[in-house]
Formats: sequence, C-alpha cells, structure tokens
Amino acid sequence: METLPTGISALDRQFGGGIPSGSVVVLKAAPDSQSELILNRFARARECRYLTTVRSAAAVEAALDRDGDEETTVEAIDDGGDLDGAASLTADPPDGGTLIVDSVEPLEARASPSAYAEFLDGVRSRIVDADGVAVLHALRGGEDPETRRVTEQVADVVFDLRTTVTGTEIANRLIVPKFRGGAALEEPLKLKLTDAVAVDTSRDIA
Repeated sequence: METLPTGISALDRQFGGGIPSGSVVVLKAAPDSQSELILNRFARARECRYLTTVRSAAAVEAALDRDGDEETTVEAIDDGGDLDGAASLTADPPDGGTLIVDSVEPLEARASPSAYAEFLDGVRSRIVDADGVAVLHALRGGEDPETRRVTEQVADVVFDLRTTVTGTEIANRLIVPKFRGGAALEEPLKLKLTDAVAVDTSRDIA
C-alpha cells in the first residue's frame, strides 16, 4: 500500500510520509477556523477533484490559483444537499489523486442514514480503486447532524481541528484520534494557520 503525502510536511513527518492510499479522511473543524488551508494543501499535493457544496467553484479556484495550481478540477453542486449529484461528481476520482468534498454537512443534514452510508460506501470503493485519498470536510457547529457518526465510522482517519481564541491569541490544535493502518497522534499538534500550514513551536504559558 502506497503512502500519499498530505501536502503538509509537519503531518507527513508525524505519519511516516503521509496517508495510506485508499483512505477516507474526515477533517472536523469549526466554520470560523482556517481549515480550508488544510484542504488546499491536500488539493495541491497531487491531481485533485474538488467538490464544493457550500462555496462557489470560482471562490475555490481563486484560493487554489494563488499558488498556480493547475491540477485541480473544481465542481460545485447547485443544491448542496443533492446526494445523487454528489455521487455523480465523485464518480471518477483521479488515479493516485485526491478527492475533496467541502463540506459534507449539507449531505449529512438532508440524507437518510442509509442513503448517506451508501454514498460514503461508493466514495470509499472508488477511492480504493483509484489508489487515492478522499478528504471529507465536516464542519462542526451547534448540533451535529445525526449522520455525522456515520461519517466518522466510515473514515479511516479523523482529523479534529480545535480552534480557541483567548484575548488576542488564536490557537489551532490538530487531534488525530483515529488512524487505521497507522499511528494516531499521542498528543495534539499545534498548528499555525495563516496563509500556510506549519507547526507552531511557541510554548504555551500556563
């Protein structure tokens, strides 16, 4: 099984080179976090199909084009909760590439658990066949959809980005509680999320 880089060197060092091919990764984060930066790094690491349910395709392309990315195909679902449309647009992930669904929350909110589980099984099957990686952006805010547990159960890897604001300080910590085929992080990884993604080496003051 090949290991595919995430595009974030700090994570790749932690995970022995990256994520095993055929993996489904869930990135949980608050809507007001900079989690899109992590998605963008995944998108730039290799050929990518990027499905957006909440932003316009033009907005996603503008964010990616800052680095001159030319290997990402962006598709938008007009009706963000259209499960059939999402299934169609995720039907052909690039070989050895990345499939991103940003975000899965509209799909979770409107689909029945059985229909949503069938959609995720299809994503998993296609990403295994393509020897790629799928990244599902799962926004966290208020009460999670009932089907969020399905998302986390199907996932091979769970990234849980926790953002806290204290005064003028913003702290981002990445927790990885689940990692099939690898080692989950024993401790949270403190990240700097500005226009890039890097490890924050500053020490916390008690």
